[in-house]
Amino acid sequence: MDSYDDVMRLALTEARRAADAGDVPIGAAVVDEVGAVLAVAANEREATADPTAHAEVLALRRAAAARGAGWRLDACTLVVTLEPCTMCAGAAVLARVARVVYGAPDPKAGAVGSLWDVVRDRRLNHRPEVVAGVLADECGGLLRDFFTANRDVPLR
Repeated sequence: MDSYDDVMRLALTEARRAADAGDVPIGAAVVDEVGAVLAVAANEREATADPTAHAEVLALRRAAAARGAGWRLDACTLVVTLEPCTMCAGAAVLARVARVVYGAPDPKAGAVGSLWDVVRDRRLNHRPEVVAGVLADECGGLLRDFFTANRDVPLR
């Protein structure tokens, strides 16, 4: 797949859905080796009171269920609007995705190169390819707007 813009737009739609529900606007999608969408998800931590209900984890679970061939997501791509945290980066490694594509970097908690680099740690048995910065301005803007509207002190 040459460009992930269209899939990232699906993830952005999910991120907006999360914001509308009062959750941090992060969305994710999983596509197979030919680019067919297996699953999409939005953050659902607030809606489900589940600290693990990150968009990435939900999308990976749904993709594995949709594929119906076990838990391995070989040759699949996880596309997410924000650089995954340590939990989500670890889930991507454990799911054996071929690549992780993200929009906005997360210098405070990103685990795909910003703060940590879980997915490229040579001590692990699987290291997905990383594609960063897809529609980064739009992904980052959605997050900035959400936090500006939902915090007393605007982000700088």
